[in-house]
Amino acid sequence: MKLDNKKIFQTLNPNKIWVPVIIGLGIVFAMFYFDPSVTRSSLRGVFDASMPWIFLAITVILFRDAGYVYRIREITDRQLTWKRAIYVIILWEFASAVTPSVVGGTAVAIFILNKEGLKLGRAIAYVMVTAILDNLFFVIGAPVILFFAKGNIFPVSKVLESQLGKSLEAIFWVSYSLYAAYSLIMALALFFRPRVFKWLLIKLFSIRWLRKWKHDAQEYGNQIIEASRELTGKKAGYWIPIILATIFIWSSRYLMLNALISAFVPLDIYEHVIIFARQVIMWIVMMISPTPGSSGTAEFFFGQFFTEFLGNYTFVTSILWRLFSYYPYLILGAIFLPRWIRQVFFRKKTKDAE
Repeated sequence: MKLDNKKIFQTLNPNKIWVPVIIGLGIVFAMFYFDPSVTRSSLRGVFDASMPWIFLAITVILFRDAGYVYRIREITDRQLTWKRAIYVIILWEFASAVTPSVVGGTAVAIFILNKEGLKLGRAIAYVMVTAILDNLFFVIGAPVILFFAKGNIFPVSKVLESQLGKSLEAIFWVSYSLYAAYSLIMALALFFRPRVFKWLLIKLFSIRWLRKWKHDAQEYGNQIIEASRELTGKKAGYWIPIILATIFIWSSRYLMLNALISAFVPLDIYEHVIIFARQVIMWIVMMISPTPGSSGTAEFFFGQFFTEFLGNYTFVTSILWRLFSYYPYLILGAIFLPRWIRQVFFRKKTKDAE
């Protein structure tokens, strides 16, 4: 298998940061002009924020990033140094930020790890493990959080129901079903029957109207077999840290918003549970967004999910939420990408990691 470097660099393009920025700003301005609850007075509400809670929100998101760095080192059997792991995570987050959520940065992540000295088979295996673990967090976590939230997590959205003809709950269950099916199939293929999976792919894409993608399907089947071979024999000591790191990462991501909302309004324990739960649901819905990094989609759904808690503070909180959790990775990616390219393409070639 060969990576298409040209397509990778089309994705890893610092100029692409303007696309999600423009989309996000467009939605923000539309909300400002067409939402009657957004006024100059409500914008001044940003000065009402409690600074200790703001500091906590920033601290939690930094913990999340530290968790990402730790997990990628553990997944790669510590073949990456701490510095190289930081570069990998920043560029991976940048790729995710400039591509649609439904596409993600998987191919870019494989490319980055390969250029960091990992053999291609191992790079594929590690990225696939990461994707499966992240998906399983949603697949397993969503029913659990639904139970603790006692069903009070799907806000009634008249806007969605009138314009799209379906509720948030329906969108969620469609997204959830797709991700659950995908996660189950990929886990079975990667850990149990990779060759059977390849055989099924080839049979499926031998159908006349799918035949033009048969070669790509065969290549994907080869990737699964190669990745499965790399992961064979891994013990509990390998899996437990990365599973715990995955739970820590996603919990930190969501708790950041809990802290941010607490900066504007007081919350009791049950309300914290509801806000955490709604983020799980919202992120599953956002995963099918066609825009880069869910730009626009995220800002829109934020209001649908959290207005009942924030009231007039909804608009400013949504802006701060994206400023903390999304836009820094666009900026960091644009800064770190040229440095990384100089380091991996213009330094002396080193021996591939075993």
